[in-house]
Amino acid sequence: MVTAITEGIKVSVETVYQPEYSNPANEHFMFAYRVEISNLTDYSIQLLRRQWFIFDSNNTTREVEGEGVVGLQPVLEPGESHVYVSGCNLKSDIGSMRGNYTVQNLIQDLTFKVEIPEFQLVVPYKLN
Repeated sequence: MVTAITEGIKVSVETVYQPEYSNPANEHFMFAYRVEISNLTDYSIQLLRRQWFIFDSNNTTREVEGEGVVGLQPVLEPGESHVYVSGCNLKSDIGSMRGNYTVQNLIQDLTFKVEIPEFQLVVPYKLN
């Protein structure tokens, strides 16, 4: 698991290779990732947008950007967390992701970026 804290917002990510949804012979490697976003501040926040940079070891990079996470724009009160699971496919057996969330401080009506720490997407047999 990797973790980063930006302006009192903690983001932790863990990944799992999904062999049942992968087809290595056709260069299709599927990974699931679980993200926990925790509000460590003393004010309410809302997650508005996400931006991902996906790196594949075959030298390709993709950017994914849009509203919310898995169809939601959660509001987190102080001390609350939001957990979601999503997935990413690669054309190779090694890659990584990193990015940021755009979050709004609902008290001061200010938006700011929260780092999503870089995490590895690696098929288990590559770890030996």
